[in-house]
Order: sequence, then structure tokens, then C-alpha cells
Amino acid sequence: MAGPSWIGGTLFSLGLFLASYTSSLTMFYLTAGVIAGTGSGFGYVVPTSVGSKWFPDKRGLIIGFMVGGYGAGSGIFGPIASSLIERYGWRNTFQIFALQFFAMTMVATYLVRNPPAGYRPDGWDPTKVKAASRAGADVRAGDMVRTQTFWALWMAYCLGTTAGTMVISQLVPFARAAGHSAAVAAFALTVGAVGSASGRVLSGWLSDHVGRLNTLRALLLVSAVAMPALFLLREDLTLFYALLLLVYYCYGTQLSVYASTSADFYGTKNVGFNYGLLLLAWGAAGVLGPFLGGRVYVATGDYRSAFFIAAGLSLAALATLALAKNPHAAVAD
Repeated sequence: MAGPSWIGGTLFSLGLFLASYTSSLTMFYLTAGVIAGTGSGFGYVVPTSVGSKWFPDKRGLIIGFMVGGYGAGSGIFGPIASSLIERYGWRNTFQIFALQFFAMTMVATYLVRNPPAGYRPDGWDPTKVKAASRAGADVRAGDMVRTQTFWALWMAYCLGTTAGTMVISQLVPFARAAGHSAAVAAFALTVGAVGSASGRVLSGWLSDHVGRLNTLRALLLVSAVAMPALFLLREDLTLFYALLLLVYYCYGTQLSVYASTSADFYGTKNVGFNYGLLLLAWGAAGVLGPFLGGRVYVATGDYRSAFFIAAGLSLAALATLALAKNPHAAVAD
């Protein structure tokens, strides 16, 4: 996996470095958005692919830790970036981060390796693994995209995470519109990060025991209830934080469990590219969610409809998952 890791680290750092010299919004989108974003995608997929091969007995949990770390990075480097920008300006900050991330990713590239052929963890017997959580035969991407299950997963992933990206993109103005202070709105970002990271790890672990699709179904149903509840009970600070934590938990769950599901359904040999195609659903949600929240607020002056639409999208994702079947499970997951 050294090749993709090297490419990802180089593209991400190059995108940040070039962005520091831009003088137009279009070029900034191209460098910080397209180039750095493509590199980030490589960096997201490669560790999940390698981890799923090293820990087939705890695939959901280990992938949960990995994507949890991906999300936690913003909580670590966000405050650092704010401090550096205030002190040195955004251009210098981008250059500092470009050099720092390049060094970090190159070290990681050297350390990340696939397990040897035929590897199994000590004491692990794949024949005793629950069928619904067992990696199946390796399927090529060309064959995968011809299956109904792949597109059912893709649509459910997109619809379910659109609800989460809508809240993420509008969280601070939503909190302020609910009458909360700037300090409350700022702390809400931390609460959301904790919820998202918790969902990635804990639901990843849970999916190892109760099945991937069962975990997704349960959390999509919770999301459909939590979304409108967050809007209706937004003025109570305790409930605001609690429901926000729950909404982010449901969002984080999907980023973790869909990665494990890809390995279970289509094997681990091609999981990097296969899950990359599935991950495009999250990319689409990253566009749809903010667009939904922003347009609804502009049109109505209120977030009510956005939250109820998001709940409907969670239910639509739940219904779509009914079309997804684990091809390797003896009994439907």
C-alpha cells in the first residue's frame, strides 16, 4: 500500500502548498479543494484497507478506530490552525501544514504494510466467524458495480450522511438562531466531534457482534427521531447538547460501518478501490447536506424544514438498505 499512501500524502501537501499562493477563489478551490481533497481521499481509504486485512477478527472495531482518528484530526489541528493563522497569516499557515503533513504521511507510508499472504491472527479460526461478519470472496470493482446491493449501499450511504452534513455545515448559525451564545455554539463543535468519533468506534465494535446492516438500520432509525427532536428541543441547553451528540453519533456510525460492510460483502483484496467507490456517496452528501440546510434557511428564515427533511432522508436510507443483501451470509444480516 506504499504507492497509494505516497500519492495521497504528496497530493494533500501539494494542494495546501499551492493554495497558499492563490489569488482567486477558483484556484483556491482547485488546489485546496480538488488536489488536497483527492490526497485526503487516498489517506482515508488506505488505512481502512490495510487495517481490515490485519484484523479480520475485529474489522468493525479497528476500522472504527481508524476513521475515528480521521475525524479527531480536525479537533487537533483546527485549534492549531486558528492560532497559527492569527499569528502568521493563512498563507504561511498553509505552508507550515503542507510541510508538516508531508513529513507525517511519508513516515506513515513507510510503516504501513499489508500482511503477508495467508496471514491469520493467532488463534483465529475464520470458519467459526459469524457468516454476516465474514469477508467474502474478492470481487473486482467492475463486477461490484453491477450488483443491486452496491447501489443500494451507495444510495443509503449518501442519503444517511446527507442528514449529518446538513447539521455539521449549519451547526454554529443554528445554535445562534436557537438563542445560544457564541461560547455555546463553539462548544457544540466539540460535542459533535465527540459524538462522531464515538459513533465510529463504538458502532464499529457493535457491528462485529450484531452485524453491519443491523447496526446501520438501528442508527438510521435513531437519526430519524433525533433530527426533528434536536430542532424542537433546541432551546434547552442540556437537551441541545445531548441530541446533538446523538445526531453526530449516528453520522459517525455510517463512516465506520460502511467501510467494514464493503470488506464483508466484496472481500479485502480490492477493498481500497471498492470502498473508494462507495465513499463517493459521502462526497455527494458533503455537497447535498450544506446545500439543503443553506437553501432551506434562506427560503424560510428557519431550519425547521431542513431538520424534518433530514429525518426523511434517514428513513429513505433505512428503506433503501432493505435492497442490500450480504451475498455471503447464510441468513440475511
